[in-house]
Amino acid sequence: MKLYEYLENVKSKNPLVQNITNYVSSNDCANILLACGASPVMTNEIDDSIDIASISDGLVLNIGTLNKLIIKSMIYTGKTANKLNHPIVLDPVGVGISKLRTDSVKFLINNLKISVIRGNISEIKFLENKSEHPKGVDSNNLENLYDISESFKKLSKKLNSIIVATGEIDIITDGNKTCFCKNGNTYMKKVSGTGCQLSSVISAFVSSNSDIFFATISAVCSYGICGEIAFSRMNVLDGNSSYRNYIIDAMCNLNSEIFEKKVNYEIR
Repeated sequence: MKLYEYLENVKSKNPLVQNITNYVSSNDCANILLACGASPVMTNEIDDSIDIASISDGLVLNIGTLNKLIIKSMIYTGKTANKLNHPIVLDPVGVGISKLRTDSVKFLINNLKISVIRGNISEIKFLENKSEHPKGVDSNNLENLYDISESFKKLSKKLNSIIVATGEIDIITDGNKTCFCKNGNTYMKKVSGTGCQLSSVISAFVSSNSDIFFATISAVCSYGICGEIAFSRMNVLDGNSSYRNYIIDAMCNLNSEIFEKKVNYEIR
């Protein structure tokens, strides 16, 4: 199966993706899901979330603007998703910067079956119980990333989750194989919530395909391609607000021909 076919499955199956996410990026996550062919539902209230989990195809748990009630909602909703074998994508935003965030992520990982964990390199390294926070300084050095990816493979096996560590080059591993996605543009860092959007896109892809490793690769590459296309549209009067909209536009118009022409990745 070719990578672009995972995108086509999203468009044809129109999965319902439930998002317990942060209010900073909620609207952008909803729009990027619509753009890739999925249907979003955004909810934090526990009674509402549990009911919606029973009819959704996938679940995103994003701790960007968390509180204790939201964490409780994530647990109960996640258990419902697990019972129905619906994939869960966890976005551990800012794990390590506060006790609440760190404890909440550990609690979610220990009590739920998480299909995919997506964070930046610093967040993923923190999940390995390492104190170092590279903040992207090594993210454009491929040889360095080869070394980092070996520890991420071990983390993937330990947590039984696909690990996605995003940076200038993105790392995706299932514990056995590792993909390095080289699509994207550094301007994406200037827009709040691009990581949150990607987590929602990943959920749409893994909810629509049985091979969630390659579905995740396809999602990451697709979003990176959109970042490249969006940057190519920028003119002298455009800024990060225009760029955000261009990313969503690019996802809406992404097709197999564009994907095949621009995709750039390697699997080791």
